[in-house]
Amino acid sequence: MSRTRVLLLFGGRSAEHEVSVVSARSVYAAIDRERYDVVLAGIDQQGRWYFGGKNNESLLSTTTVVPDKQVPARLSTAGTSLVSEDGDDLPDSEFDVVFPLLHGPYGEDGTVQGLLELAGLAYVGAGVAASAVGMDKALARAIFAASGLPQTQYSVIARSDWRRAQVPVLERLEGEYDYPLFVKPANLGSSVGISKVHDRQELQAGLELASQYDTKLIVERSVENARELECAVLGNEYPKASGVGEIIPGAEFYDYTTKYIDDQSELVIPAELEKSESEAIQELAIRTFKAIDCSGLARVDFFMRPDGSVLVNEINTMPGFTPISMYPKLWAAAGVAYGDLVDRLIQFGLERHLDRKDLQSTLS
Repeated sequence: MSRTRVLLLFGGRSAEHEVSVVSARSVYAAIDRERYDVVLAGIDQQGRWYFGGKNNESLLSTTTVVPDKQVPARLSTAGTSLVSEDGDDLPDSEFDVVFPLLHGPYGEDGTVQGLLELAGLAYVGAGVAASAVGMDKALARAIFAASGLPQTQYSVIARSDWRRAQVPVLERLEGEYDYPLFVKPANLGSSVGISKVHDRQELQAGLELASQYDTKLIVERSVENARELECAVLGNEYPKASGVGEIIPGAEFYDYTTKYIDDQSELVIPAELEKSESEAIQELAIRTFKAIDCSGLARVDFFMRPDGSVLVNEINTMPGFTPISMYPKLWAAAGVAYGDLVDRLIQFGLERHLDRKDLQSTLS
């Protein structure tokens, strides 16, 4: 039986470039070579694609995509292989399905998904709309509200408004909220550009930091003394939820450093919860997944307040796959080994593509 050929696409232009490479390295090591052949393609931080060949680990040797001795590449017009920038065929570059292990803007936000849809390709994960909404915290929160999902209070600030009239923005926010607050860029993940602020000076600095990453900024009421809980979702039309895990940050909040660098945070799987509490969170995770029309996979993050009430924090449509990432750890605790999880995700991508293949796209 011929093996399915998987294009593992990673790197990218976002601030989460390094996380993507580490995730890809883990998936590459775990994928079942009896079922799949792997074709590697890395995107550098300027957005250029490079062909890594079939089962060629050179593009995964560092934490960034280094184009040394690699061939600049792009999708072929047929869409099922890669070609050089001059249009020349590249040997062993054909593939059946794409695993876009890209985190953040220009990868997880619907842009690459749109390219793959235009090329008529099967791919792992959420479609264009769900990817875009999941990445954009402002849009996601609007859909959460419309779907009746509980969440903390928030405001959306346009970067142009912030740069034009900082003092009025600060005064308005201080009139609406008490400190502490969280300030985030609307379109980013892995806690990049996020600040917890306790006074006006920190609020100003937090907004300035977030404005370096996006044109929309989110200010949220902090949920103090809350437990940080996460639940993994897997599937297409009939998704399943994993057990619930808890993050005990090694800092004031679960920032980029505690997630990926110093490994000081503690992951507790399963979280110490009553059965009814876990089931309620699993139900909320699936509701959140369906609310944005997600498919394939997602990790849904929650806050549990001291009174036991639960708030949806955010949904991640392409969560990290690093060795310390919560998504694969949650499924491992549920009895789904890392390699089996990768296999299921590829199969769900192929299934979604097949299900949509007969859709009529033109008037008859």
